[in-house]
Formats: sequence, C-alpha cells, structure tokens
Amino acid sequence: SKDLLFKFNNTKPSLRSEREKIIRNLFGYVGKNCWIESSFNCDYGYNIYVGDNFYANTNCCILDCAKVSIGNNVLLGPNVGIFTPEHAFNSTERAAGYEKALPIEIGDNVWIGGNATILGGVKIGSNSIIGAGSVVTKDIPSDVIAAGNPAKVIRKITEEDKMQYKQ
Repeated sequence: SKDLLFKFNNTKPSLRSEREKIIRNLFGYVGKNCWIESSFNCDYGYNIYVGDNFYANTNCCILDCAKVSIGNNVLLGPNVGIFTPEHAFNSTERAAGYEKALPIEIGDNVWIGGNATILGGVKIGSNSIIGAGSVVTKDIPSDVIAAGNPAKVIRKITEEDKMQYKQ
C-alpha cells in the first residue's frame, strides 16, 4: 500500500483517471466521483470505504487499522485526520507496543472542516458539519453543527441555514 500511496501522490492531478484507478486499488470500496488531493496518507487503504461524491482536500491522513466507513457526498477540508488506532493508556503497556483500533463511521452529506481530527470508535451522523480544528472524541448525531476540543454539538441545522448559491 505504501508503494500505491507514493504512486498516487506523485501522479499529476491532470491524470484524473489514473489517480482514480490507484485509489480504487488501494481502498476497500470507492463509489462514483471520488477525488482526493495530494498529499494523502493512510496505513493500509483496504479498510477505507467511501461512497459517491467523496472529496478530500490536501494533507488528509486516514489511519485505517480498523474500518473507516464514509458515506455519500462527504467533504473533508485540508489537514483532516481520521485515526482508528489507540495506544495503551498504561505507560508500560504503551512502551511494549500495545494498541488497539476502533472503527469510524461518517454518514452521508457530512462536511468536516480543515484541521479537524476524528478519533477511533466515533460515529458522525448524516448531514452534520464538524467545525475546523475540532477534535471529535464522541459520537455526533445527524443534522447538527459540532465544534471544539473536544467537539460538542453547537446547534441543529435548520431551514434558516439554507442559502441560495448562484453558479
């Protein structure tokens, strides 16, 4: 997988189909219309499952020692970290190399702001937003904005949040 990562990160962005082919070989599952900016890093790749219309901005790091499930229409800002491994809390066990990994689930239509960190064992509900710089240590429900360290629900997303964007 490290050779595939090297190849991906050194393939020109204009070679979109070649970059997509590398990601499809690396990940466990990839839906339609997946785009990942360089540089990208992961542990294994085969534990990463992404749905349709997935976008990851620069410097995304997914440590996939356990399964990482990402739904449809998910956007990751720059420098997002998704980390399934957890080292032992006891210093003697940690020095001996003990660790475990906990899965992460991210629902559909989620936007994760730049420099956010998602820790193992967390589920983020559909349609939610994680604010830039947040550290998500516990589950986040659907249809909310959460932010902070540790991330907490700020409020529900409402009809008033709709804006008219012109293309």
